[in-house]
This record gives sequence, C-alpha cells and structure tokens, in this order.
Amino acid sequence: MMKKPLRPDPPPAHPGTPPDDPCEIASILVHARPDRIDAARRELAAIAGAEICNVDARGKLVVVIEAAGAGAVGTALNAIAALPDVISATLVYHAVEA
Repeated sequence: MMKKPLRPDPPPAHPGTPPDDPCEIASILVHARPDRIDAARRELAAIAGAEICNVDARGKLVVVIEAAGAGAVGTALNAIAALPDVISATLVYHAVEA
C-alpha cells in the first residue's frame, strides 16, 4: 500500500508560463472613491492578471493578482495605486511559487 505524501505537489503554474519561471500571487485591498466605484472596477479589470474578488459600496475592493516572473506584482500594485479613481492600494498577501 502506497502512503500519500505529507505535502501535496504545488499547483501548476499559470497557463502559458514556462515551468522554470516563478509565479507570483497577491491580494490587494483597494480603496476607491465610492462615487467612482464603477470606473475603478473598469480600470482594475484592464490590468493583466487582476481579478476583482469582492466589492463593497463604501469603495473597498479585494483584488487578486496572478503574474509570471519576479516583480510583476509590484508593477501591478504601482499601476493600481496610480489609477485616477483609486485612493489607496495595500498589499495584503504575497507569495512566489517556483
């Protein structure tokens, strides 16, 4: 009888990512102007690898970023913080899978 490994294999990299490139994943708390929440959602949706997971009426959004290559999450975080309808963007979680 074979024993199951104690730790499961890591999930596969994002489709299209070469197997040796690191994959970054992060969650970002975004605070947008409440009266411009729809515009902020459109701006965030245009960022590659970004997925809006939750939104509230007070202008808070939870965004998950998945990107290939080191430093891609930092670049996306800076792009989000620079959006005209965003007040602040805070990195909540960050991991790199090799």
